[in-house]
Amino acid sequence: MFLSLSLSILLLSACGQAATTAPTAPAVAAEATVAPAATVAPTIAPVGADQFKNPVLRADFPDPHLLRVGDTYYAYATNGSGKNVQLAVSSDLVTWAQRTDAMPALGKWVRLSAPLVWAPEVIQIGEQFALYYTARDKESDKQCVGVAVAAKPEGKFKDPNERPLVCQVEQGGTIDASPFRDADGTLYLYYKNDGNCCSLPTYLYVQPLAPDGLSLTGEPTQLVRNDKAWEGRVVEAPTMWLHDGGYYLFYSGNDYGGPPYAVGYATCASALGPCEDAAENPILATDTEGQPLVIGPGHQTIIQDDDGETWLVYHVWEVTSAGLRGNRRFMWLDRLAWNDGVPTVEGPTRAPQARP
Repeated sequence: MFLSLSLSILLLSACGQAATTAPTAPAVAAEATVAPAATVAPTIAPVGADQFKNPVLRADFPDPHLLRVGDTYYAYATNGSGKNVQLAVSSDLVTWAQRTDAMPALGKWVRLSAPLVWAPEVIQIGEQFALYYTARDKESDKQCVGVAVAAKPEGKFKDPNERPLVCQVEQGGTIDASPFRDADGTLYLYYKNDGNCCSLPTYLYVQPLAPDGLSLTGEPTQLVRNDKAWEGRVVEAPTMWLHDGGYYLFYSGNDYGGPPYAVGYATCASALGPCEDAAENPILATDTEGQPLVIGPGHQTIIQDDDGETWLVYHVWEVTSAGLRGNRRFMWLDRLAWNDGVPTVEGPTRAPQARP
């Protein structure tokens, strides 16, 4: 079974920007090597009332980002199902309902013929919400990052800008923007240069944001580079998290399209670095020792529940009944434990586990 899976992935990875976060634009046809999306039948006991089982969202929902507002969790994802920004809502992190497009209209700078809207992330700033997203810049023909605003977390988000917020054209473009609010209220934006599109190194950057979150200030600072074997040609999907006064930069590495994709982290002296990769990386990786296979877990985000527990939310490739990688990425949820300042993902978990 795994041999069939590996051969299929090799064929997929040979095409296009294989190490970049994948678009799921409705206009793009599925690869011919991908088998029909028939999922593996469950092989574990039914889930009890106080338990849940992964995936928590069995739909194509790549690059998930979660935001909590009041008693509601909002999940945003890369384009798909005819939407620029996919949206789902939940009251318990386990039961999700998909909603309409959170950003039905795109900025003037976006190439509308093939916008490739990826990896949206949202933060509340005062009475409004700012959404940072990746899309195709029609001037440079690179993936760049824009910002849109809305009065409500469900949108409709609007980008009034003539140009992207950040676009490192000479470094291949910019993707995977992630906002962070420090303990003193200062806002930062983390992002990645899209160098793997053009045989260039990839870095994770940070840059201060203005208090309204709509413009960048200061200069970008490099924090992490793809210089470890497990990272392959790319590091991406930065997520900064503050825990007990310590700064932890989580990120994904390697080819998103198959088994090499994984999650690691770096410890940082401050929101602006410097950062040092953890020796135990990766902390979440492909697992082929059980059923169903867990292929390419990554593009993580972190959320905290009412009890103060932290959870890692990420996507995993669907695996078909033929043992092949499908063309959908489902949303998974696992506890993120902290042991003497060291984060540990209690997953990927196939079996039923206690609800948040």
